[in-house]
Amino acid sequence: MTEITIFLEDVDPMVFFGTNNSQLDKIQGFFPKIRILARGNEIKCMGEESEIAVFAEKFNELVEYYKKYHRIDEQDIEKYFLDAEHMKSASNGHFENVIVFGTSGKPIRARTVNQVQLVEDYRTHDLIITEGPAGTGKTYTSIALAVRALKEREVKKIILTRPAVEAGERLGFLPGDMKEKLDPYLQPLYDALHDMLPFKKLETWLEDGTVQIAPLAFMRGRTLENAFVILDEAQNATMGQLKMFLTRMGMSSKFIMTGDSTQIDLPRRSDSGLIQAIRILSGIEGISIIRFDEGDIVRHKLVKRIVRAYENEENESDKPKNSEK
Repeated sequence: MTEITIFLEDVDPMVFFGTNNSQLDKIQGFFPKIRILARGNEIKCMGEESEIAVFAEKFNELVEYYKKYHRIDEQDIEKYFLDAEHMKSASNGHFENVIVFGTSGKPIRARTVNQVQLVEDYRTHDLIITEGPAGTGKTYTSIALAVRALKEREVKKIILTRPAVEAGERLGFLPGDMKEKLDPYLQPLYDALHDMLPFKKLETWLEDGTVQIAPLAFMRGRTLENAFVILDEAQNATMGQLKMFLTRMGMSSKFIMTGDSTQIDLPRRSDSGLIQAIRILSGIEGISIIRFDEGDIVRHKLVKRIVRAYENEENESDKPKNSEK
């Protein structure tokens, strides 16, 4: 009788073992002669030496599959043990249309024409500017690309930033230290990251600076090298701030700006630098400008109708009024 312990590093046991260990039970079914006990991030296996050797090899391949795609389910396990080539094909690009796998194992894909364009332009452009209405997935798709780039070691860090501008209301005095005061402005970025990275992994990367989330003003004076940098809510950055941000680009970095010119929260709409940046940077080699529209909206179906209604209202208000006779 042989007993070994396998430690799971960078693996969320809740996801890997499944609810009530359902996925571990599925694995156990293929090795009826081995006794498997799971305790936290380790499993103990007891059985004949030859059986244990085969089990350990197969189990470690499953772990590598999970680490690569950050997902695994009972179907993956069944296919793997019934078809030895399944895991190989997956490792060689079976999921190539997926940007990254979320913490629940759900694949995050480009779902609209302009999201696909964003993914494609990422390969050939170091600066991408995306503009369009809310709910079109500009920021979410960008963060998915950033997480993938970090996992595949294309970059050494992710930097997410936003202008700290109140959205049409005065929030008054906020208690707490600097981080606690600024986190409300940055919460949407945290939300997207939590969808794509296990809690412990994200906390570790936030602590060691691998992932940084900060207000735009904190970018001044920095040179951002070997980094994937995303400026969200760019419509609320002034012309000077955008120039400052864009000139932070260092070697081996990727920059993405996302914004919606219809949701400017600056005191004066004319202070926004997004429209100016799109105008003066258009046509420069290495810079991609993608205009999202209501066809890219992936939220509740009513969001499309709401965006259209506001656009119609703005178009009507822009029409010259007939003078009264």
